[in-house]
Amino acid sequence: MNAFEWTNELRFLVALALGFLIGLERESSGSAKKSKVFAGLRTYTIISLFGFGCAWLYSINITVILPVGLLSVTGLTLIGYQAKFKEEHYGWTSEIAAVLTYVIGALTLLADIWVPMSLGIITTLLLSEKAEFEKYVVRLDKSEFLAVLKFLIVTLIILPFLPDKDYTQFALNPYKIWQIVILVSSLGFAGYLLIKKFGGRMGLWLSGIIGGIVSSTAVTIAVGRIAKQDSAKNSAALQASLLACSVMYVRILILIWVLNPVFIPFLWWRFCVLAVMGLILSFGIKKGGPTNVENAVSTIQNPFEVKPAVLFAALFVILSVITVLVKESFGNSGIISLSAVTDVTDIDPFISSLIKGNLPVENIVISAILIAMMSNTIAKGIYFSALVKTNTKETIWRFSLLALFHLPLAFLFF
Repeated sequence: MNAFEWTNELRFLVALALGFLIGLERESSGSAKKSKVFAGLRTYTIISLFGFGCAWLYSINITVILPVGLLSVTGLTLIGYQAKFKEEHYGWTSEIAAVLTYVIGALTLLADIWVPMSLGIITTLLLSEKAEFEKYVVRLDKSEFLAVLKFLIVTLIILPFLPDKDYTQFALNPYKIWQIVILVSSLGFAGYLLIKKFGGRMGLWLSGIIGGIVSSTAVTIAVGRIAKQDSAKNSAALQASLLACSVMYVRILILIWVLNPVFIPFLWWRFCVLAVMGLILSFGIKKGGPTNVENAVSTIQNPFEVKPAVLFAALFVILSVITVLVKESFGNSGIISLSAVTDVTDIDPFISSLIKGNLPVENIVISAILIAMMSNTIAKGIYFSALVKTNTKETIWRFSLLALFHLPLAFLFF
């Protein structure tokens, strides 16, 4: 099958459409506000076509026309802004959009077609969603924003300068270790934002589902504390914890797929079985009416902060070294024993160290991963039972049943 060819005629139509799209948004925005606009539908469309025309002349060796055209559009926008400024209207959005429209029109001819199309569509989206962005800024938690900013700065500064080679007999690679930190933190941060936005409004069950993306252990402790304060929420809290456990298998599967996909054929169906079992065990729990849980996950720490990221890196290095030493000293039985005792808090560092280490893809590694997850499930059941003593029996049998399902999947299907 031949690849689709973007002819010059089609590129012209794209320039026309993107200019029309941006102009339509600007004119509709001005009409909604009943105010003057710098330029409307026709003007933005013409600017895009002007950019396309200048790019055409550039392609036939009249190279000076492209920068001259850009300077011309910029000059016109400055004149327009001065007139607007005299009328005490401020803001550069429409003027910058006009200059960008010229660039988009030129790129439709000169660049891969996805570049101008992406720029045009995203520009239109940003222009049209001004009100939503302003609402988000008002609700923005400054401490969370600064935590993300600091982590991104540390990432951008540190990662490019870390050596990408193995050190010591344990094959510790600083560059790859920090990549894992970024991956795990990014995955957790996505869940953290979702639970901050939706968890409190939808109840403990949704807090459990989304919170499992961040940390099922943290969710279990958080909802356990809520149930401890109000015994009427015991059943809802137990359901949230089991749902978080179910999501944990999906999260770990994604992590493994990104870090070392050769493990996926051996693990995906096992993890799916365990996730389904967790969902089944969470069903049938009788709970009361709607629960307002605005503080349901207040104990979950932003995974994009520098401190938890550095702690994860340290745990990953320590567990990587311990895994190699245990393998050399005690063989396969040592790996199984280690997996049973290292995951009472956070499961990610140990599993990451297993799949990124020098251990081959063999049955014992698959078993170690599943035993580690079983250990983590048992630990969560103990945590919840200790916090919610009035719901101990139901908690123990549900968590125990989920934990027991790991054993046949770990050892009986080689």
